[in-house]
Amino acid sequence: MQLPNLAYRYYERRLAKSLPADKLPHHIGVMVDGNRRWAKLAGTPTMAGHQAGADKILEFLDWCEDLNIQMVTLYMLSTENLRRPAEELAPLLEIIQTTAERLAQPAEGRAPVCVQPVGAVDLLPEPMARRLAEVAEQTKDHDGVHVNVAVGYGGRQEILDAVRELLRDEHALGHSAAEVAESVTVEQIADRLYTRGQPDPDLVIRTSGEQRLSGFLTWQSAYSEFYFCEALWPDFRRVDFLRALRDFADRQRRFGT
Repeated sequence: MQLPNLAYRYYERRLAKSLPADKLPHHIGVMVDGNRRWAKLAGTPTMAGHQAGADKILEFLDWCEDLNIQMVTLYMLSTENLRRPAEELAPLLEIIQTTAERLAQPAEGRAPVCVQPVGAVDLLPEPMARRLAEVAEQTKDHDGVHVNVAVGYGGRQEILDAVRELLRDEHALGHSAAEVAESVTVEQIADRLYTRGQPDPDLVIRTSGEQRLSGFLTWQSAYSEFYFCEALWPDFRRVDFLRALRDFADRQRRFGT
């Protein structure tokens, strides 16, 4: 029984050493998909799957720090998910809030992470929105991995919110809608996204075998590389992550050219 484990660890170490440091992504978006299916296959309650997925996030961030990945955006709850039945949504929101709080706590062997909620915060229950804001304030000066927690997030909603903010700003300056239409730039919208000031993701990973974005970082992922993995998120292994990074390093990025 030990030989396969030894061979697996040897393969994992070799894979990690083969990754060129100068070709690793700086910002990774992750669609942590498959928690509900994992629970169903395991014959456990749905919340057990979400909790297993939350635990995997902390493990994943350890891998990121080991490889000097500087920024991670985790797609944890979409705007559509907010329409789930209350009996499922309430405990899920609690798990997400608790996960953000766990991320804010010092962990042995890992630099304290910086946690930033990204999403339509006004759609969240007020106590949760307030607590996420407190976690963000508490961790804003941490020098570990920057973790965007995408909760109540939708790519279309984000763009809509950015355009609304731009229109309000321009109106306050006395500019008409016609003037805004003639002068608006890509940069003006980008500067009003939830992730304003951050680099776009180099790589977007989706687990569970699904091959679609589902509204994740719609604007920011225009030139991202995508990697789809069959593993359900709670089953996502370090070797799966390393394979995604190897695949990314082997690609020639064109940025639309």
